[in-house]
Amino acid sequence: MPTTIVNRYRTHTLAAAAMLMLAGCGSGLNRYQGMEPGALFDLANAEFEDGDHGTAIRVLDRLLVGHGDWERIPEARLLLGNVYFDRGDYLTSRSEYTRFLDRYAGHPASVQASLGICQSLAALAPTPQRDQGYTQEAMSSCRNVVSDYTGRPESAEAARISNELRVLLAEKDYMNGDFYFRRRMWDPAIKYFEFVANLYPETSFAPQALLGLYLSQQEIGYDDLAEEARERLLNQYPDSDAASAVRTDESGG
Repeated sequence: MPTTIVNRYRTHTLAAAAMLMLAGCGSGLNRYQGMEPGALFDLANAEFEDGDHGTAIRVLDRLLVGHGDWERIPEARLLLGNVYFDRGDYLTSRSEYTRFLDRYAGHPASVQASLGICQSLAALAPTPQRDQGYTQEAMSSCRNVVSDYTGRPESAEAARISNELRVLLAEKDYMNGDFYFRRRMWDPAIKYFEFVANLYPETSFAPQALLGLYLSQQEIGYDDLAEEARERLLNQYPDSDAASAVRTDESGG
């Protein structure tokens, strides 16, 4: 086949392929063309409940872009945040909930969006071994829900999440203290044990921290401070394993 004919053949082939691709893309973009906003919303809800997050997101995007003046658009925006959260895309769900609050601050569903931010950030909270930036941010967000919506079920849920995050932070500081304690680095160990005992007294790590504080103070010869930690441990957490350990140590067992 002559070169010119080959080139012309390739040109026609590429053009045909491009037209087919455009036609495919167009059919995808226009799949929901002509659907009423209520029908789109119901479809997105159904796909969400069936676990088809991708389709639900595409339908909601079509609804938000094509019917921005629909009266139930705030519900669609909130549903989009819920879809992303259920999908495990917590950064995006937080963004969608935040966008909802920015645009519809007075909407009755604002409490749900606020709790959604709290839950999204809590889901991003890492294990105790990692940096706790998201944990701190989540606690702040959850506390806002607790104070802003007192008496609502969302407030109680935010309080529960915040308490769980406090345990995570207590564990983080306790692990740091134990790390230094096992390496006989008493000063930093004492600092972290004090953090736990003073900042998170309601957690199960507080009596363990007081035991670590008692033993660390003994090691460096601060008997008066060691005694203070022992008394605090026995008075505040008499039934804890840490208190039992102190009593056993004193009895020579």
